Amino acid sequence: MTQEWLNRIALIWALRNRQKYARALLDKFGCATEVIVHNPDIVNKEAFLRAEQEVRFVEQHKINTYFYQDSTYPYRLAQCVDAPLLLYSKGNVEVNPKHAVSIVGTRMPSERGKEWCRNFVLDIASKIPNTTIISGLAYGIDITAHKAALEAGLSTIIIPAHGLDRIYPSVHRNVAIAALEKGGILTEYMHGTEPERFQFVARNRIIAGMADAVIVVESKLKGGSLITAQMAQDYSRDVFALPGRYNDSLSEGCNRLIQSNRAQLIAHAEDLIAAMQWQIDKKQPLQTIMLDVMHDLTDRQQHLFNKLQEQEDGWHVNQLVIETQLSYSDIVAELMVLEVNGLVRGLSGGMWRCVER
Repeated sequence: MTQEWLNRIALIWALRNRQKYARALLDKFGCATEVIVHNPDIVNKEAFLRAEQEVRFVEQHKINTYFYQDSTYPYRLAQCVDAPLLLYSKGNVEVNPKHAVSIVGTRMPSERGKEWCRNFVLDIASKIPNTTIISGLAYGIDITAHKAALEAGLSTIIIPAHGLDRIYPSVHRNVAIAALEKGGILTEYMHGTEPERFQFVARNRIIAGMADAVIVVESKLKGGSLITAQMAQDYSRDVFALPGRYNDSLSEGCNRLIQSNRAQLIAHAEDLIAAMQWQIDKKQPLQTIMLDVMHDLTDRQQHLFNKLQEQEDGWHVNQLVIETQLSYSDIVAELMVLEVNGLVRGLSGGMWRCVER
């Protein structure tokens, strides 16, 4: 990296709690080097040491960087007045996809919400296969959306509230690793940054700003999903919400968004496609994708998948241990791989079954 890049990182770190001021200085002087030349007291020795550490991390791990003054910066996010000055990505992130949809929702969704989310993504994949699915890797709707995107062969971008040296929650590491192949992780935070509560709210502006449309699947009357929806509205993004029963607490937030005209009602993929005026792709790629995945399975994964096919209602994980003579930990690890590849689904109560095609 050049000296200018080192200066950029040092300046952003030094003014990390004063981003508006940092942007104003950059806009006034044109580049970080000139800012520091004319304001030498802003960036101290500690900031430069931190920047040097970050440069080493970026170069060692082949991290992609996007500065808001550069042409490589995501053009959708560049339209947002409070967009991060600097972004880091790992994987094969396309920051300017043709179509981008952010899907958010409660961390404790109903089976109805998860099923709708999965079916929606699969349907979008069959009609608009160049769509990128964006979310935050959290429990609930976030991880359901990422998994569904991987299952359908869509690109998916994870927006965490921490640096690229960790994955939170760690239980979703396998999904994050799988996403690196087609999509990846995009963050504004330097490595070493732990996931603090306030950062989850801040990262929501990236989830909103990176998308053409934001869909809220399930939400109570208060929650991060509604904050994301408000940010999306502020950015002039299309906002959609899945309606639910009037007495269902998980649908109160969505129903309120629709009732107050802050979101459009969405029931099917066609509702989004029509509202966005996207052109449906007549190709049906899912079967081909599934065949490609099948060729990449190990013998043990293939054996486990064949066993699951024998019983339409699925198997309990303990039954699979007996049937396959594999250890519990091995079974769970292989099931996670099969799930990420869209071949099986985990159900409540430790049950697993093959995905219907």
